[in-house]
Amino acid sequence: MSEALHFAEDKLQIIALSFMAVVYIVKIRWILSHKAGKERQAPSSGGKEVPSVAIIYSLANIAMPWTMESTRKNPLFYAQFVLFHLGVTAAIILSFIIPYGAGLLESNLIVLIFQIFTGAAFVVGILRIIRRLTNKYIKAISTPDDYFSLILLTVWFFFAFWSVPNNYQQGETILLTYFWLTAFFLVYVPFSKISHYLYYPFTRYYLGKTMGRRGVYPMKKPVKPQTATN
Repeated sequence: MSEALHFAEDKLQIIALSFMAVVYIVKIRWILSHKAGKERQAPSSGGKEVPSVAIIYSLANIAMPWTMESTRKNPLFYAQFVLFHLGVTAAIILSFIIPYGAGLLESNLIVLIFQIFTGAAFVVGILRIIRRLTNKYIKAISTPDDYFSLILLTVWFFFAFWSVPNNYQQGETILLTYFWLTAFFLVYVPFSKISHYLYYPFTRYYLGKTMGRRGVYPMKKPVKPQTATN
């Protein structure tokens, strides 16, 4: 292994991770320094207000596609969402396994699992790029950051897929590109829309608390009206 690859796998990642951690700590401190506004509406949950249940329901919303009309009517869209984020998770874990647990990649099964997730995420990334370029409604609300992040993530999945076997003996270009892209994302993500996951627990907490107070969360199945019988 060359010194360039060793640096990219180890020290470069530590530097980038440390930078991201500092930025996130500053962001979280800023979020927590702002108190949420007081409720202006009286509780309307019929005396059955359970804030903790509503908050948990709100936080778990991401795993309940049937609660959102867009994913309920288009399960394929939700499947793409799951595959895309599983690919992100796999590519991130891979950046730790290669330098600190390369022995795991001696298993063909583990290599296959990581390549399935990163490969599927790459395909979904291509589909999302096409959708963003061809759907006039998505295109109208897209920003340069949307295009840049999505294209770069898709390229990252491509290099993660080919990096899984960790065959640096046959050439280091793929691995070097993957690790430099990983480091770039660690520095760039806190300033991009990709960092939405940082805000998710805060927004869903306050949304659950508010909707629980109003008796909306947890959502209840509508009661079918009974028909009169003679």
